[in-house]
Amino acid sequence: MNDVLVGACSWTDRQLVASGWYPRGRRDAEGRLRHYASRLPVVEVDAGYYALPSRRNAELWVERTPEGFRFDVKAFSLLTGHPTRVEALPPDLRGADPAALRRGRAGEGLLDEVWSRFTEALEPLRKAGRLGTVLFQFPPWFAPGPDAEAALEACARRTEGWPLAVEFRHPQWWAPRRADTTHALLSALGASAVGTDMAQDLPASLPPVAPVTRPALAVVRFHGRSRAWGRGSKEERFRYDYSAAELAAWVPRLRRAARQADELHVLFNNCCADAAVRAAETMRELLTPPCR
Repeated sequence: MNDVLVGACSWTDRQLVASGWYPRGRRDAEGRLRHYASRLPVVEVDAGYYALPSRRNAELWVERTPEGFRFDVKAFSLLTGHPTRVEALPPDLRGADPAALRRGRAGEGLLDEVWSRFTEALEPLRKAGRLGTVLFQFPPWFAPGPDAEAALEACARRTEGWPLAVEFRHPQWWAPRRADTTHALLSALGASAVGTDMAQDLPASLPPVAPVTRPALAVVRFHGRSRAWGRGSKEERFRYDYSAAELAAWVPRLRRAARQADELHVLFNNCCADAAVRAAETMRELLTPPCR
């Protein structure tokens, strides 16, 4: 089995900070990241979705983590067609049309500038070998079809040379009759497909698959199994505490994915106090081969 890195989708989540997982004396910004990196080898920067990251923060992340640590950075909302608040843009870009931003749309000039600033901010991570992937999570209305494929091709062109990962929220992408086509599309674009775990039997449920479309990296994200998926608050949608049995059921699937990729990232997005980091530590133990 190749490298398997297991972690959580944030190290700054307020519920995690309040849970007591961080020891006294390590609850400031530097102490939190250094402590997290001493326990787990990968983390997702979900804050990149809500606001453009800064180059200075990326430089500090490099300074505060060891060689081999990975950051998977979630792409800014406007880059994936999500509704975006004007306030999420840098001050000099806030003259954009608020109504268009609420629809996840931007003029070509603004989009070019946002892309440029996003990639510039991540350059210290890439230069230091800390950038695991850039995660483009597309919205639930991003359905299979010519327009979506054109958007994916444009995304791949803009991120050429970057480790691109794609997560779909529309269930048809991985429906049995469509899965092979989706797999081939992402492979041709050089993008890592993101597998997911979530509640099943909901209208927006995605199947529990772990496709490997790029040999360098596979990614699986565990969202929890809340029945409020797609309709509750963020906390309600993602609050879940995985049992050891639920995690163990995924082990064979993850090991198969790990055999097909140089590196596998397994990330927990279930926000409930320290539930995500505890699940990550348990999954890491389950995936570690016994000593002989």
